[in-house]
Amino acid sequence: MSDTLPTATRVADPGMRALYTLETRWQAWLDVEVALAKAQAELDIVPSAAAEAIARAARLELFDRARIDEGFARTGHTLVPLIWELARVVGDPHGGWVHWGATTQNITQTGDLLVLRQAHRILLRLTGEVLVAMADLARRGADMVLAGRTHGQHAVPATFGFKVAVWIDELLRHVERMQQAAPRLFVAMLGGGAGTFASLGKRGPLVQAGIAKHLSMGSMKVPSRALADHRAENICLLGMLAASCAKIGREIYTLMKTEFGEVEEPVPPGTVGSSTMPQKRNPKLCQDVIALCADVRACVPLALEAMQTEHEADRTTSLMMDAAEARAVIGMGDALSRLGVVMRELGLDPARMRRNLELGGGLIMAEAVMLQLGTPLGRQHAHDVVYDAAQAAFVEGRPFAAVLATDPRVTAHLEHAAIDRLLDPVAYTGLCADMAREAAERAQGAAAAIAAATP
Repeated sequence: MSDTLPTATRVADPGMRALYTLETRWQAWLDVEVALAKAQAELDIVPSAAAEAIARAARLELFDRARIDEGFARTGHTLVPLIWELARVVGDPHGGWVHWGATTQNITQTGDLLVLRQAHRILLRLTGEVLVAMADLARRGADMVLAGRTHGQHAVPATFGFKVAVWIDELLRHVERMQQAAPRLFVAMLGGGAGTFASLGKRGPLVQAGIAKHLSMGSMKVPSRALADHRAENICLLGMLAASCAKIGREIYTLMKTEFGEVEEPVPPGTVGSSTMPQKRNPKLCQDVIALCADVRACVPLALEAMQTEHEADRTTSLMMDAAEARAVIGMGDALSRLGVVMRELGLDPARMRRNLELGGGLIMAEAVMLQLGTPLGRQHAHDVVYDAAQAAFVEGRPFAAVLATDPRVTAHLEHAAIDRLLDPVAYTGLCADMAREAAERAQGAAAAIAAATP
């Protein structure tokens, strides 16, 4: 789906598609072959000269692409034609040491994790950029009062900055989860045909550790080809990140509706919203985010299915996991890129927020009145009094202040001026502004840490 977005809503490609080309995967597999040879040379399993020759030759631009394509067409094998070509380029007498003691999935899975590690860094960087934009947005909206809504109805006043603080808090946990998952995810595998180390014996774990060292990865404790929980975990985490991004996109989409009009995503001059309705200013970027994130979440069930490998290996589940991984990563990159643009350039309309806040004629302040009356009347009796007044105001279409001012149960304890003060929404936003500014600081700090840790 992420490859079929309309041109009009395209944002700069964050680089995911370049990672998930066949050529990029091939080069990653060759990098693993180099790490394998180096690790084996360090243990005197293969000659050092062979490892050096393999390292010099393992560059895709040195290969004969026509020979590789013909080999794939003839064998239908995922890796063998690439190994043949590497051995040919290495030449005698060292070509025979290529791929010593490994099986295909050892190379392809470890190489694909090298690609995924690059994608992981891009996703963290994009999330950091979103957090920086959110920090600015939280500060801009910290004191911008609007109607807090629960169950789709006015609840109590809040501020727009508080909304952003909620988004920041959620994204920060996603960053933490992704960082915590990295050591489990990026691990080298070299167990041979069934993950038993039969081809290398007691030196097998040492070779695997050497590969991991050369690739700056971890090393699997049990290098079974049937293990895929670490890759499924990553896709599940991307699914959660996608759910949060879609929630944010949906919130902005809703607040952009004509009936709300409180915010607007960037609509550059010349943007056409409709071929027949010239007035349209459609939430295209938010719609992209929502749709892309749904596509990412749809990969989660496939990843969980791909965990269910039969016996010691089954190419079926590998194909499923590869497909889910590429689709989720590319879609998540596209969604974060668009969300970053929205967060950086979101227009806010505090006057419209205030007008919407007053649509209920003061009813949104019922809780404040109830709590004030609770001291002399008791909470439950105060609730009953304010409930009666609120329902009368709504049903009869009268201002809430006027109904309260004519109820002797209220006026016995509150003067008209006190009622008016209690119905001021600006005075009843709690700690919204404080939480918005504090979240902005945390977002800024987390983004700086991501930038420092991500090459």
